Amino acid sequence: MRSASTEHPSERPQRPDAPSGVAGNTPLTALDRVPWGDIQDSTGSAAAIPLLLNGIAWGDADTARSAFDDLRKRICQFGFVVEQATAATVPFLWELAKLPQVTCRAQIIRLLKNIAEARQWESTAAVYPKLLNRRENPVVWERAARQAVRARRGELGRLMADEDTEIARATTELARSLAT
Repeated sequence: MRSASTEHPSERPQRPDAPSGVAGNTPLTALDRVPWGDIQDSTGSAAAIPLLLNGIAWGDADTARSAFDDLRKRICQFGFVVEQATAATVPFLWELAKLPQVTCRAQIIRLLKNIAEARQWESTAAVYPKLLNRRENPVVWERAARQAVRARRGELGRLMADEDTEIARATTELARSLAT
């Protein structure tokens, strides 16, 4: 059983001013369109996810790394266990991966690869089919998360051409994963 989060959606810190020319390119203004408080991450309520995404987008390197580590644990534990909130988070990850001011872009791309390859819940359901009869069906979450990654695969070309070789390499690995 999951414990309830102590985060309150109304307690969101103000986002620092975006670097010029970037604010119009970020989807983070759309974060409020997702009912984060009504969906679950690995800790319970996913209400903290917007805070973490903003920390990744606008924080310094240490803040971004810390926010990313927390986000990863919430939406893709151990690198292969997705949650209900994962699919809703994926489009924002794609956008963050394209923003040059984001300091952990390669890690974001690797996380997208992990999500695209996630099969933990399907594998478990193959052995324990009763899992599919639960009100909260994690197999559906897993499939939705994988589809959310695949839906934005058109972004791969731009990221593979990035001058940062770590980003280009991570994107190439993601592209290989999506090709299978």
